[in-house]
Parts: sequence; structure tokens; C-alpha cells
Amino acid sequence: MRIGFFTANFSDLPWERVLDKAAGLGYEAVEIPAFKGSPHFDVDRALIDPSYVAAIKKSVKDRGLVISALSNHPEGQLVLGPHGKDTDGIYPGTPEEKIRYGMEQMGKTAQAAHALEVPVVCGFIGCENFGRFFPWPYSRGWQEMEVQFVERWGKVLDRFASYGVKFAHEPHPNELVYDIGTAQRSVELMKEKKAWGFNYDPANLVYLGIDVVNFIQALGSKIYHVHAKDGEIVEHNVKRDGLIPTGPWTRIDRGFRFRIPGWGSVPWKRVITELALVGYDYVLSYEHEDVTMSREEGATKTIEFLKPLIIRAPYEGRKDILFQ
Repeated sequence: MRIGFFTANFSDLPWERVLDKAAGLGYEAVEIPAFKGSPHFDVDRALIDPSYVAAIKKSVKDRGLVISALSNHPEGQLVLGPHGKDTDGIYPGTPEEKIRYGMEQMGKTAQAAHALEVPVVCGFIGCENFGRFFPWPYSRGWQEMEVQFVERWGKVLDRFASYGVKFAHEPHPNELVYDIGTAQRSVELMKEKKAWGFNYDPANLVYLGIDVVNFIQALGSKIYHVHAKDGEIVEHNVKRDGLIPTGPWTRIDRGFRFRIPGWGSVPWKRVITELALVGYDYVLSYEHEDVTMSREEGATKTIEFLKPLIIRAPYEGRKDILFQ
């Protein structure tokens, strides 16, 4: 396994400066935001300008890094929704226009990943109405959204497969696939589609009160990418505020906070051990959403915490000369 750096952590800084920062701190890979308007990567340009793609690849390689994934969460959200004002900031238009745009942009992202020789795209799939996880007042709502999932994302995944790129959905609240049960159901629905899998972010599961190791055991072969992000169940707050509170992330009495690795409730030794046991040997990509400390401090503390935990080689078996 290698420790990666999501360049969106410093989206306000120039691309090469972020690469210098990541490499200088000892990170080994970068995950690049690829939605329209991303300051670090222009998907449309990548599809028509081979010299631009070559320059991106060279800038990464020259610093001893690799690109672990492209990331397009906003435009993926449009495929299933919501399609009202909640997503106007991503793309304004009618529901039909948003769906069409989201599907097309995700296809372009897969094509750009292929051009960069990047094996996976991370993102969201969307959800028309997350409130339908509860069967009142319409008990068939969730199942009907599953039909839309297969119809729309099935077409997108076929395009991914044509480029030899995998899509790693990030289970998360306000997504059709958000926990272990919905993840397993999505694999059933997508059947033979090898392009379908997951960007495992343990913080999003802690947010829902799920033991994060259970997800790895249940869906390990479908984990294509991992986010190194922590989440803190704030025990002195959670009994009055719950795990899914509203309000600002900086609210001091929140029952849950996103944190950097090592500062939350994620058992990282167990997580890394279980990932190794299911055969995951790719990247842990650090994403900063911790409102308690600066990005600079978070980037430094994260690499210092994770680096000693990385398992670099598998067990080679016991070598006992007494019994040979």
C-alpha cells in the first residue's frame, strides 16, 4: 500500500506547487479532482490535447509520484439527483438536462483517465430522495430508484468498461449506496459489471455508526480505492446530538466531526490489516475535511501517523529450521 494525497486539499494553490508539497512531505501518489472547473485538471482539454496529458503525466512522474485516481463527485451526483435547486450549483437546468450532463461528464472523465493511464475514477452516484431510506410515506420509493440506478449508471459503466477504467463510488449519506447493505445490493444489481466498485472512506461509515472493518470483509474485492479520512464520534455530544446532526461543522456540540487520520474513531490498524487480508494493495488517499486544524498541519500529521502503519510486504510463512 502507498499513501496518497488528494490535491483538492489545496485547490486554491497551483497544480505544480501542490505536487511539490505532496512529494516533499513523503506522499507517494495523488488523486486529482476532475469535475468541470477543477483548478488542477481540465477534462475537455485532456480529450483533445495529447501534449497537455503528457505534461500532466510528466509533472507527476518527475516528483516520484503516481496518479491513483481522478475524482468527480459533483457531476456523478447529477446522474441520480437530486435535480432541484440543491444541484443548481453543479449544473443549472431541468432534471433531464442535469441527468444528461452528469452521464456525459462521467463518461468524459473515464476517457480522460484512460488517456492518463489512470485505472480508476472516484465519485458519487447521487440519490433522488435520500429520505426514502425510510419507507414512509412511500414504501416503494427506494426500489424505484434502484431501477433508475441500473438504467443510468449501467450505461455510464459500459462506457467506463470500454476505456478499461473502473468507477469507485464513495458510500456516503445522500447517496443511493451509503452503507453495507446498499453496497451489497448495488453489486447484485450491476451483476457482471466489473467497472462497478467502491472508494472506501471509513469516515463516512463511522458517520452512520457502522463498524468500518465489516465493510471491508463484506465488499473487499470491490474496493478499488481508499480515502484516508477519519471521523470522530464525539461521545460527550452524541447522546444528545446523534450521529447525523445538522448545522455547521464547526459547531462545538456536534455529535460527529470529520478528522484527519488518527484523530477520530477509525481503528486504522484494523482497517489496514483487513485491507491487506482482502488483497488491497493500492493507495490510501488523504482527504482533509478536519475543521479543527489547518490543512498544512493536517497534511504533516497524517503522513507521520500513517507511514509507520503501512504494510509493505505480505507474510512469507514461518521458516523454522528445527522442523525441516
